[in-house]
Amino acid sequence: MVTERLKLIALDADDLAVISTHVQDARVQTTDIVWRHAEKRLVIGMNRLDWEQSLAGAEPRRLVAALRFDRVLACKSRKIDLEAPETMLELIGIEFHEGDPPGGSAVLLFSHGGALRLDVECLECELTDLGPDDLGAGDLGASAAEPERGG
Repeated sequence: MVTERLKLIALDADDLAVISTHVQDARVQTTDIVWRHAEKRLVIGMNRLDWEQSLAGAEPRRLVAALRFDRVLACKSRKIDLEAPETMLELIGIEFHEGDPPGGSAVLLFSHGGALRLDVECLECELTDLGPDDLGAGDLGASAAEPERGG
């Protein structure tokens, strides 16, 4: 079973909650977090679980995806070492906290207490699937003790 590639856009907190569901448990390498201050943009490359396929009872798979936030005024991190390029993070979810309308803060929550806070003029977020993880890069950072599946 192959599902269509997703392309979701969030312009409010409800839309962002939908994107948050799709990126839950995504794996992110710190080198794939790109803050473009002059462009007011943050782009995150990730390896997300294809929840639609998994919930349909098919073999779980991971997809390479890009998460983009535009109109970002500031980007701050907590417990994320952006100088450690091999660090693998696991995204738990994304929240939006309203500020002066239409602005606010998008908070990306990672395992082990890591977080990115994006202060935004207004919420403009896009999640785009780029394709399946055919190289198995989604398994990077998995425990060496985990048995390899296959047959």
